[in-house]
Amino acid sequence: MMKHHLDKRFKMANREAIIGICLVLFNFIWWFTFAYGLGSKEPDQYTFILGFPAWFFYSCIVGVILMIVLVSIVVRFFFKDFSLDDKEYDQL
Repeated sequence: MMKHHLDKRFKMANREAIIGICLVLFNFIWWFTFAYGLGSKEPDQYTFILGFPAWFFYSCIVGVILMIVLVSIVVRFFFKDFSLDDKEYDQL
């Protein structure tokens, strides 16, 4: 158990897990803010974008596109491909 705390692979895996959790929290806050912030009005007061209520457009459509871009950027620039297998790590 102590060995995992000293191993660079597990430090990297923990860092990537924290980044993933931050992305999930950001996605939830984005969705919640627009869904309940703009969607709390009476339906006759809604504004529409491309035929969708604004709260749905921003929370679901824009949110998904934003998360796809953010996850792509994070995986491309902050994540590294490495093996957690001891055999492959010892050969490096």
